[in-house]
Amino acid sequence: MIDYRKDDFEDVLRDYDVVLHSLDDEALKKSLRVLKPGGKLISISGPPDPDFAREMGKPWILRPATRVLSHGIRTAAKRRQVGYSFLFMRASGSQLREITSLVDAGVIVPVVDRVFPFASTNEAMTYVDNGHAKGKVVVKVRDAS
Repeated sequence: MIDYRKDDFEDVLRDYDVVLHSLDDEALKKSLRVLKPGGKLISISGPPDPDFAREMGKPWILRPATRVLSHGIRTAAKRRQVGYSFLFMRASGSQLREITSLVDAGVIVPVVDRVFPFASTNEAMTYVDNGHAKGKVVVKVRDAS
């Protein structure tokens, strides 16, 4: 188990096939170092790559811009013999229904640290910002009927 307050994940983890990155630039660089050759780094918060612009059907002029934006991480990935790609997150009703069915069936078990009433949203945000959460922090908008 890795304690993010004391352990640096790149010192503990090795030879992973895939890393899903969602943090800052420093974690992006470290993520490359825990992959084995042939592995894949997928980022939802790093720089978009040219494939992203093509898949999204963006104008051709944006492809060189994404190439420049992602040049550093793509070059670092190539040096380590791993792949890099940017994944644009978007809401999908069908995917959310599938995830819901997996949660309902007990296949996915979310770890809920605390539930705050809507009126305590600021307190919930402070709780998360202070790094106290050991799981998901939920803000309850209304009671389930």
